[in-house]
Amino acid sequence: MSYSPTPDRLRHMTAVYLCQGDKILLLYRQGGRVVNNVWVGSAGGHFEPEELNDPKACVLRELGEELGLTESQLDSLTLRYIVLRNAKGEVRQNYFFFAQLKAGAEAGLVSDEGSLKWFSTSELHDLPMPPSARQAVDHWLAEGRHTSLLYGGISQADGAAFLPLNE
Repeated sequence: MSYSPTPDRLRHMTAVYLCQGDKILLLYRQGGRVVNNVWVGSAGGHFEPEELNDPKACVLRELGEELGLTESQLDSLTLRYIVLRNAKGEVRQNYFFFAQLKAGAEAGLVSDEGSLKWFSTSELHDLPMPPSARQAVDHWLAEGRHTSLLYGGISQADGAAFLPLNE
């Protein structure tokens, strides 16, 4: 299939990365429409029409649907990255959240979207991930986890450029 260099579609997606100490929960996504056989955030997906102006509502819905978690089981749920990428005839706009999972909330977590696994942050560099997620996670490991900033990014095949989105 051939794609135009000027995409005519916009796809909004969200993901949340759940952390506990130096560990992060990832999902090996299987059977997805857009992303398959790679490690992604703990939960995430496409926006519903009523969520287009509310990425937090989308990520909370996905957490409930995919992991059975509620916001009360999290600390510091924060939007940290908004990343744009031109892929397959559409601009993909990804909203990446990070949160601390409260102690005890990890018990019995399962997902019908794929396999969940905890990783230490030192293990993340070699895992296969979608390009935008890989670039955001790498930036978070190097810089973002040491700040409270929101970053905007442009993702290209050869890397991404991230800037703080100051008010």
